[in-house]
Amino acid sequence: MSPRKAAVLRDRGGEQSLREHLISTAERLISEGGTAGLTVRAIAREARVADGVLYNHFADKEELLALGLHAHVRAVETTLGPPPRTAGEGTVAANLRAYVAHSVALHIAIMPAFAGLVHQPRVLARFEELSNPMAGGRGLRADLTDYLRAEQRLGRLSAEAAPEAAATMIIGACHDLVLPRLFTGSPMTPQEIPEGFADAMVTTVLHGIAPAAGVR
Repeated sequence: MSPRKAAVLRDRGGEQSLREHLISTAERLISEGGTAGLTVRAIAREARVADGVLYNHFADKEELLALGLHAHVRAVETTLGPPPRTAGEGTVAANLRAYVAHSVALHIAIMPAFAGLVHQPRVLARFEELSNPMAGGRGLRADLTDYLRAEQRLGRLSAEAAPEAAATMIIGACHDLVLPRLFTGSPMTPQEIPEGFADAMVTTVLHGIAPAAGVR
């Protein structure tokens, strides 16, 4: 079977290369059923190609699964839209609350796929070798750090603040909210986000936990 003349591509009008078709098939299967138990044979059957064709386009099965996962994360982010990060607009508190809400929604949508690969570290290692699929290749933490630094330059945050530390706390809290539930077999849904979670996170980051001046 010639990759350039695969029947499945002729049926689809030849808009994709076979490699792209296999990655998009993997992404769709991950989106529909997660990664747990997903095999390259299942991907090949869904893609309507022989199993061996996969190895004409990928170094190994881990590469295909990693690329499918990468495409899945990008697709989820595209659906949610970019994170709010325009410095100087609105208030910093409101912008951070929107960022927390966006980050939690993104984690809820993508973390199950990563948890399903916990027993396939080679796939996760392959994924780590790829460019970051979020925030234009920067990743959420770097993107939020950039936003906070921009606000700092505008004088809307303290000059002594540590933007990277603040971004790590915010993204880490969103991660911690979602990940533990995956290992209990009851993934979190958007409806289960604790009331006031974003407000509490933003208030703590902006004002800290030290007592008010003059209070001991």
